[in-house]
Amino acid sequence: MINIDKQIDYWQKTAESDIDTASILITSGKHVEGMFFCHLCIEKIIKALIVRHIKDIPPRVHDLFYLANLAEIKIEEPHSVIMQILMKYQLEGRYPDYYPKVPSQKKINEYLYLTKDLYQCFKKML
Repeated sequence: MINIDKQIDYWQKTAESDIDTASILITSGKHVEGMFFCHLCIEKIIKALIVRHIKDIPPRVHDLFYLANLAEIKIEEPHSVIMQILMKYQLEGRYPDYYPKVPSQKKINEYLYLTKDLYQCFKKML
């Protein structure tokens, strides 16, 4: 039997660490890598919500919409838009033959802001 609170704490704390890492990477000009960590942050906070919802370990998948569905989270704009964007950047870290276009500094800052906002929204659901 798993310790539900310990699992939720793990996913939430590593999500927090990942958004911090994303900020550092983006600030240092490593935009694609930073976006990968933005995706990880959202993936992990959703997995915390899955644990809360199903009382079990979340599946080892990376599709944010699939995971949100498992947690029974209704996703609306603008959150669905940033989740779609993040899905593009999670592939680069796993499949080196896929390399997304690097957005402008202004866009990347906007994506980071939207990711942080989405993270806070999901965190409040815990």
